[in-house]
Amino acid sequence: MKLDPQPTSRLRIGRRAATAWLAGAALLPLASTALAADPIKIGAVVSATGPASFLGDPQQKTLEMYVKQINAAGGVLGRKIELVLYDDASDANKANAFTRRLIMQDEVDVILGASTTGSTMAMAPQAEAAKVPLVSLAAASVIVEPVKPYVFKMPHSDRMAAQKVLAEMKARGFSQVALLSDTGGFGKSGRTETLKLAESMGMKMVEDQTYGEKDTDITPQLTKIKSSPAQAILVFGTGQAPAIVARNYQQLAMKQPLYTTHGQASTEFIRIAGKSSEGIRMPSPALLIASALPAADPQKKVSVDYAKEFETQAKLDVSTFGGYAHDALFMVVDAVKRAGGTDKQKLRDAIEATKGFVGVSGIYTMSPTDHMGLDVSAFRMVEVQGGAFKEVR
Repeated sequence: MKLDPQPTSRLRIGRRAATAWLAGAALLPLASTALAADPIKIGAVVSATGPASFLGDPQQKTLEMYVKQINAAGGVLGRKIELVLYDDASDANKANAFTRRLIMQDEVDVILGASTTGSTMAMAPQAEAAKVPLVSLAAASVIVEPVKPYVFKMPHSDRMAAQKVLAEMKARGFSQVALLSDTGGFGKSGRTETLKLAESMGMKMVEDQTYGEKDTDITPQLTKIKSSPAQAILVFGTGQAPAIVARNYQQLAMKQPLYTTHGQASTEFIRIAGKSSEGIRMPSPALLIASALPAADPQKKVSVDYAKEFETQAKLDVSTFGGYAHDALFMVVDAVKRAGGTDKQKLRDAIEATKGFVGVSGIYTMSPTDHMGLDVSAFRMVEVQGGAFKEVR
């Protein structure tokens, strides 16, 4: 009589299963260790090329420089940072596509960018829908007003810039102002904020002119302003056009004091505008005057250190635009530590709970109603003197 082979087969299967289970159990600590060591994936979209490259290039260089340093020092919570960076070439449509890729394919934990308001506004809805924290490097108030749960930003707002400049004008006895703004996202938002603030401060906007971001001659608008009763001029825009405004202003031998916004707070503006930049005033973070700050200023050390690191490694003059990337990266690192990891909800909550974070752009305190965390005191008024920025006291 033949024995039923089934029990033997079952026994062998059982032994194999037990062996497999034991092998798997033995590997569990290794799997847990590997999981704990998974990199922190930080996505970034910047305008490293294109018309806004003066913003995005220093941002890219800053992020790459500091991610390398952080990783060399052991990472964050024992995990290395993996920077997944894309260049939107100053194109909002590309920024939108890269955001989708960062979320769906790269599966990043947080996103930094974009460099411009237009690109940021193209990215924000996707970040919100996917509940991935987004920290913008662009300035317009509309990025965080109304508050969007997962969207934050580092630069001072257009409203703050308008407030700082108009208050300075008023203190100098100027009550009639000319506004010259570009037709891009930053210029449009800045124009709206400036007009509202001027009215509330009892100042009259006697000229309200606009120009295209790619215009190469802005003489017609300036000619109208020159013949107006304007006592001072505010240029609201980014890119190279404000430098063209400065040159046209000088060619017309205009006498009204000329102001720009923090969109020109860079030695690149002085380089492009040349001698035409002399005497122009603008609000700026402490970074551009870091070495002249009092020793007791809480921003002095971080600003001086960043300026030295960037200029040494990038072989370029430091800019406030790279400074926003510096602050965004280190605020996120700080939030990851406080959140105990990269759970997106906890990370979002930690960013929103940031208090007294000292950056090169200001001292940030976020809240559920404020996803920028700065007030007008984060600005210093500077003037171009002798080819350099000097604080106006």
